[in-house]
Amino acid sequence: MTVVCPARRQLLLGLGGVAMFSMVAPKAQASRSATGVRSLSFYNRHTGERGHGSYWVDGHYQAETLSDFNHLLRDHRANQIAPMDKRLFDLLFTLKQTLNVEHEFHVISGYRCPKTNAMLASKSNGVAKKSYHMKGMAMDIAIPGVELKDLRDAARSLKLGGVGFYPNSGFVHVDTGPVRTW
Repeated sequence: MTVVCPARRQLLLGLGGVAMFSMVAPKAQASRSATGVRSLSFYNRHTGERGHGSYWVDGHYQAETLSDFNHLLRDHRANQIAPMDKRLFDLLFTLKQTLNVEHEFHVISGYRCPKTNAMLASKSNGVAKKSYHMKGMAMDIAIPGVELKDLRDAARSLKLGGVGFYPNSGFVHVDTGPVRTW
């Protein structure tokens, strides 16, 4: 896993890094096939950070890669990290396969702390007061070179959770909540 973030090194050296690593089980069992490798790449549009890594190898989630992803997907406004739902990474991996692309996911929003979510909800009726972002179960994404409507249609076809279409804002929302669309 590579993350381009100078503050990351300081975080991992401090108690915050220890606490962050303790949030992720080192060898949680995956729910599907027990062999193979699942990798993802991200670009956080707000922080400029990029991350890539194999988050699942031969039936086991990789704690270090998940920790790095959690850092990259943190609430950048409050600089708060929370564990993201592993099923969200599986959803994105399946989405990448469905679209037959190797491009990185551009992340508009990953985790949001309640304070950030409340602030955003007060400014827009497009932000749910009980957003799955606050549970680490949602991500707002785009993929360079992939039309938003194609990304939306592919995500909907998976029937793995919620899919919201925001063409004026330039992203598709995916989450691991109940299957629904808007």
